[in-house]
Amino acid sequence: MTIKVKVYSDYVCPFCFLGKDQFEKAIEGKDVEVEWMPFELRPRPYEPLDPLNDPAKLAMWESAIAPRIEAWDVNMKLPNVSPHPYTDLAHEGYHFAKEHGKAKAYNDRVYQAFFQEKQNIGDIGVLAQLAKESGLDGKAFKDALVSRKYRKTQQQAIRHAYEEAGITAVPTFIIGSERIAGAAAREVFERVIAEETGK
Repeated sequence: MTIKVKVYSDYVCPFCFLGKDQFEKAIEGKDVEVEWMPFELRPRPYEPLDPLNDPAKLAMWESAIAPRIEAWDVNMKLPNVSPHPYTDLAHEGYHFAKEHGKAKAYNDRVYQAFFQEKQNIGDIGVLAQLAKESGLDGKAFKDALVSRKYRKTQQQAIRHAYEEAGITAVPTFIIGSERIAGAAAREVFERVIAEETGK
């Protein structure tokens, strides 16, 4: 029995990266079909987040994120990109990757670039290089982002998240009939998947 999962997340969300790590470890070797769903924590024209210059955000990293990085053994760093980039272009790139059969590779690469390599994923040149490393045509990808070919697709995805799926925070994992909000531990995902499969 294939379990279908939808994961609503944003590339600059540290809890999304933590949750992604634990979720992917939990589903390894299991019959799970995953669809990553775009979400923007700070869409334009809101001011972008700047955690490096926000004492409250830095304190949250130390109190809520750093302990999980250590406990869960996650390869993750506080990105020194200041302010954090908008993610509309990165998500538009995801729609391109999805259309060309490289959704997972691109999704993984963008997350790694931001939380492991501290790259600016709001820059089209950076995204085009990541797309190329994911097995995509870098030039066609860049052209699509420059022309904003997938802008409406991304706007529709955001409307879906808010209006149809009722997403109010990310990450949100919809596993079969269950919904997990937040960065849960591997064991939580394993238990829910076992319940959904009846195993």
